[in-house]
Amino acid sequence: MLPWRRALRAFAAALLVTGAATTLAPTAAADTAAPAATASVSRGWNDYDCKPSAAHPRPVVLVHGTFGNSVDNWLVLAPYLVARGYCVYSLDYGQLKDVPFFHGLGPIEKSAEQLDAFVDKVLASTGAKEADLVGHSQGGMMPRHYLKFLGGAAEVNALIGLAPDNHGTTLLGLTKLLPHFPGIEDLLTTKTPALADQVAGSPFLTRLNAGGDTVPGVRYTVIATKYDEVVTPYRSQFLDGPGVRNVTVQDLCRADVSEHVAVGIVDRVAHHEVANALDPAHATPSTCLS
Repeated sequence: MLPWRRALRAFAAALLVTGAATTLAPTAAADTAAPAATASVSRGWNDYDCKPSAAHPRPVVLVHGTFGNSVDNWLVLAPYLVARGYCVYSLDYGQLKDVPFFHGLGPIEKSAEQLDAFVDKVLASTGAKEADLVGHSQGGMMPRHYLKFLGGAAEVNALIGLAPDNHGTTLLGLTKLLPHFPGIEDLLTTKTPALADQVAGSPFLTRLNAGGDTVPGVRYTVIATKYDEVVTPYRSQFLDGPGVRNVTVQDLCRADVSEHVAVGIVDRVAHHEVANALDPAHATPSTCLS
């Protein structure tokens, strides 16, 4: 195989890995122009009769990653949080017409508008004044647009990102090949705009990160793995600013070998850190046995 073809195949595989491993159950597709989709009720989450307790007064909104959906991305973490007494909700966003199951592909600015509407719905249902957000991959980065440009900082207490692409990704340097293949670059830009938005140095990310990574009044936690093969280099996930905590799971458990998908979907250490970030007053040390 010619070297450039091998590189393009690797590039495609890296883009797909964020969601392909999570496809365990279907959800409904919708046009990107549609309002935030109604997610399925599964294992106790998306229960609109749930009322937050005094111990956990804020609902938790889970934001899936690229190629993910409101169910598959959260089959472990959502029940984990429900069992700890949280009211938990998840949404579908970034849908493309005629593309079922795989979401998070539409323009990220539009996805942030869907998140805004969904948080409003959750707050109205629960009676809470603020929500906490937990997002994987794009789902950990996209909410920052909502916080910065759509008034989300007044509605959100904390944003917790699991392997978020806060400063984009080079996909191990493969995005540098795109200018040499205009047809591929145009395909990504016109057919799957969220992928183009997530390339390091994109206009979307340049605007998002201009003037600082954070906004006042929101606590930020980033949980990363040094074995991330999608958001590279992995330290580009980290944020700078007041109220930020950056965590590498291998600093908590040297034996942890989770990569990009696993750290968001099934990693026990990462999920324990999510629980700590949601309730820092009662945080306990994360270990390999968490």
